[in-house]
Parts: sequence; C-alpha cells; structure tokens
Amino acid sequence: MTTIRGARERARTEVTAAIKDEARGQLAAEGAAKLSLRAVARELGMVSSALYRYFPSRDELLTALIIDAYDAVGSAAERALATADPADPPARWTAVCVAVRAWALTHPHEYALIYGSPVPGYQAPQLTIEPASRVGLALISIAADAHRADGIALPPLAEELRPEAQRLAAQLAPGLPPEVMAALIAAWAQLFGLVSFEVFGQFNNLVEARDELFTHAARRLAHEVGLMDRHRTP
Repeated sequence: MTTIRGARERARTEVTAAIKDEARGQLAAEGAAKLSLRAVARELGMVSSALYRYFPSRDELLTALIIDAYDAVGSAAERALATADPADPPARWTAVCVAVRAWALTHPHEYALIYGSPVPGYQAPQLTIEPASRVGLALISIAADAHRADGIALPPLAEELRPEAQRLAAQLAPGLPPEVMAALIAAWAQLFGLVSFEVFGQFNNLVEARDELFTHAARRLAHEVGLMDRHRTP
C-alpha cells in the first residue's frame, strides 16, 4: 500500500510540474492574462476535467506560478546573502541585488508575472504574501545585522514620515531604527524599479554598460540605507 501511495504521489508531482511548465510556456507566448486551462490541457494531451483535479481554476494555477516565482527569486537572494562576506554589509547588499537582477533577466516572463501589470480579474490570496516577502526580508536582515554590529549610519528622516517609519519598523524589523526602515522601503522599491526598467526594455537604445550601472546603483542604495563600507567610518 505504501509503495502504491508513493507511486501515486510521484505521478501527481510529475503531472503538476508538467502543467506548470506548460503554463509558463503560455506566459512567455501569450502573457498571464491569456492563460487558459483548456489550452494547457490540450498541449499536454489531457482532458480538461483531468487537469481540473490538479488546478480547479485558472486563478489557482496562477497562484501556484506566482508562489513559485517569488520563491525562486527569494531563493536566489538568500543564496547570495549566505555566500557574501558577513563583515561587509554593502557587499552583502550588492550581492543580493545582483542576484535578484540575474534571476529576473534569466526568467523575464516569470518576473513580469509578479512585478509586471496586474492580471485582469485576478486577486492574489494571502498565501502569496510570505514568498513575496523573501527578498525584502533578506535586505532587512543585512541592515539589522549591520545595526547590531554598529555598522550603520542613520539616514535623514522627515519628521512627518516618522510615525509611519516607526510603524513599519515595529511590524517588519523590531529594534531597527525608523530612519533605516524608511530608507529600506525606498531602496527596495528602487531596486525593483531598476530591474523592471531593464527587463521591460526601458534601457534599450540608451544604456549600454548595464552591469556597471546596476552595480553602481545598488551600491548607492546600500549607502542610502546607511550601510557603511568595511573599515570606513560614516
């Protein structure tokens, strides 16, 4: 019985992976708005009713693809964080940013699914929040580690923004100064703005030294967050 159950689970895993792979192909060819369960089933040689046993609706399939994409870019960020020099906060920050960009350029359609235009009629469920937070939490951890090691400089903070920055710090990184939290939120948005400009073609016929520009911009974001170069005082 255990052997039969194991075989069934493996078969289900393989079919689920095949469905998602075909759906990713549709994303590349048609975009998320035109994702069709019937088309996926047809390409896999399945009847629609069989596919519905794996994903009862288009939205459930989209959710699975979104979670996979967030987990993939989050894993890339976390691997970069784990291998960067822990004593060099700006280098850790830059490594994470570079890893995010590299993943996005390698998987532009999956990046577009999570950071591009919203899919008409689709509302992401709560279970996407945790995977969507992984890159942000990696960046926050760099600032938190630097703060604990006295390796962070407090960025300027407008007083009218302080209550919001305090709320965000309490929610996302207790113990982190609100000045740093506000700068982190801005830097997180700017990181994905830089990546999106490149993935979606706004740099075409304009920026040629894209690696150099991105690395320079990522290092500037680290400075704006308050991360200090190794052995350098603020």
